[in-house]
Amino acid sequence: MSIYIALLRGINVGGKNIIKMADLKKAFEAIGLCDVKTYIQSGNVLFKSNEAEDALRRKIEHEIKAIWGFPVTVILRTSLELEQIIQNCPFSEEERSEAESSSKKESLYVSLITHTPDKAKIDCLTPYKSESEEYQVVGREVFLLFGQSIRNSKLANNLQKLDVQGTVRNWRTINKLLALAKAMQI
Repeated sequence: MSIYIALLRGINVGGKNIIKMADLKKAFEAIGLCDVKTYIQSGNVLFKSNEAEDALRRKIEHEIKAIWGFPVTVILRTSLELEQIIQNCPFSEEERSEAESSSKKESLYVSLITHTPDKAKIDCLTPYKSESEEYQVVGREVFLLFGQSIRNSKLANNLQKLDVQGTVRNWRTINKLLALAKAMQI
């Protein structure tokens, strides 16, 4: 069985689309997913399954809409893919270390998207790149490095120009999810 990480977009943010993690866990178990675990309130769910990614994504999105009455985009990655995301970070060790330091603990992010965007769409982000806001697209991930906060970021606010569904997580969350996934392999 593969270990999957489901990253739900736009739940429990600003008092909207509220889903309790205990209820989300039950919903995942009800559709036959195994060893379901949740991590923090922003919609991160780890589980095991033999099903293919596209079928799983549709199944999970359908179940959420059926239970809670609103659509939620679900991005899936396997534990191996998550490990590759961390290994393939295009920013230097120095940039990552600085981003992980306590003074800038949340300046490195990854937008996980459903599919690789067209080059023309990627080029639409170029005007928002600056010394304090950088991005690199690597396959189905957009790595984001902010000199300041992601809040009020022109780059972050224009990711929809890629014209693909996705969700953003900070670097610490990505690393924690991988650690949890590895613990599930034991």
